[in-house]
Amino acid sequence: MSNLNIFLNGLIKENPTFVLFLGMCPTLATTTSAINGLSMGLATMAVLVCTNFVISCIKNITPNMVRIPVFIVVIAAFVTILQMFMSAYAPDSINQALGIYIPLIVVNCIILGRAESFACKNTPVASVFDGLGIGLGFTCALTLLGSVRELLGAGSLFGIHLLPDSFNILLFILPPGAFLTLGYLVAIINRIKR
Repeated sequence: MSNLNIFLNGLIKENPTFVLFLGMCPTLATTTSAINGLSMGLATMAVLVCTNFVISCIKNITPNMVRIPVFIVVIAAFVTILQMFMSAYAPDSINQALGIYIPLIVVNCIILGRAESFACKNTPVASVFDGLGIGLGFTCALTLLGSVRELLGAGSLFGIHLLPDSFNILLFILPPGAFLTLGYLVAIINRIKR
């Protein structure tokens, strides 16, 4: 399989949110706005790409008995680096919105699943492309979900006010709105794919 096919696979056929339904906690909790969804997606993608690369590099020297704990330590190291980087350079509004969900990337099943199913069986270059594809698919899904919720719930998109306040439906900013929006988006995507 070529690197381009590996990359596109994560975007379309194995999209973590709309196809595999992985990583639902950050998906539903952080997508109250488009910028939050984009930020969470990019943070997860950065950890995924770095983790896939390192795990693919150390796969031959990692004993099978301790494979999963080693994967978790590698993921935790990159999440810690990401959290420090975001604390230093990301705007306070993004840090507050993502809050506890950044450390929870350590136990995100998308990252551990890709490490187990792809990175430990393929080359470092292919693993980076897999991380980019899956990460970009996750980022696009979170951004789309956040955009729809923000537009319908607050009448804005990326903080730019587009609709009058009389069109806002508060439900879409609240937790039930995440489930409704995700359900409708999955239905639309499944309909298009047919």
